Amino acid sequence: MKRQNMPADIPEIRPGQSIELLKELHILTRDGKLNQDTRRKLKQVYHLYQLIEPLLADVQSIADHGAGKSYLGFILYDLFFRERESGHIFGIETRQELVEKSRDLAARLGFMRMSFLNITVEESTHSSALPEQIDMVTALHACDTATDDAIRFALTKQARHIVLVPCCQAEVAAAMRAGKSAALAKTPLSELWRHPLHTREIGSHLTNVLRCLLLESHGYQVTVTELVGWEHSMKNELIIAKKMNEKTPRPQQIARERALAILREFNIEALASRFAYPQP
Repeated sequence: MKRQNMPADIPEIRPGQSIELLKELHILTRDGKLNQDTRRKLKQVYHLYQLIEPLLADVQSIADHGAGKSYLGFILYDLFFRERESGHIFGIETRQELVEKSRDLAARLGFMRMSFLNITVEESTHSSALPEQIDMVTALHACDTATDDAIRFALTKQARHIVLVPCCQAEVAAAMRAGKSAALAKTPLSELWRHPLHTREIGSHLTNVLRCLLLESHGYQVTVTELVGWEHSMKNELIIAKKMNEKTPRPQQIARERALAILREFNIEALASRFAYPQP
């Protein structure tokens, strides 16, 4: 496919970036222009890419869960994998119409090492359409427990890198509400989530804390930062996990013990199978 040159009046666009792709992703208008909203979106896309790019040196395969329109997968392929001889990106999405659109776009752009699967995150763990090992797993705004399914997928596939932007975490808050009476009798800390608004807020925060401890218990070094404004969402917490080369059983065991202690303190021990399961 013939590449379109970067518009001279849009210096923000990276050299070599596919203009057709940016139009398809609605980052550029159909006449190749940027307005205020699309300029902000382009800045957000590049900010995310800059955070991920340093991790890509040893990556040959990426599984993008809850891919949606596959913004991330297409940008990663266009800016990094397109000029390489190898490397494959798998977009995993439950909405068939989005999967078909992504397949069509990849074919038109000549992005031959992109595949799109119409399956759930949970189903993908056992799908024969994916290799036994995946180097990087991403999940941006995978709602509620889909993020946890992506983590389990990453651990099963022995991923070296995991990139998560969690969204709409409700499971922990629901468990906290269910055990609120017992918690109020057990500890004064339960005042932190006595009111429904606080239950939702602390439940969301606690979910990500437990996810980080789970990743650490499986031998990952975890960094938590902000991904400001991605898709105009308030859910902008970015979790990046890197598998450590050396075996560190003691820190891993400590992380799991702390997760279990937190589950007990918040009276949600029933969620141990999701947040504190041991290594296989």
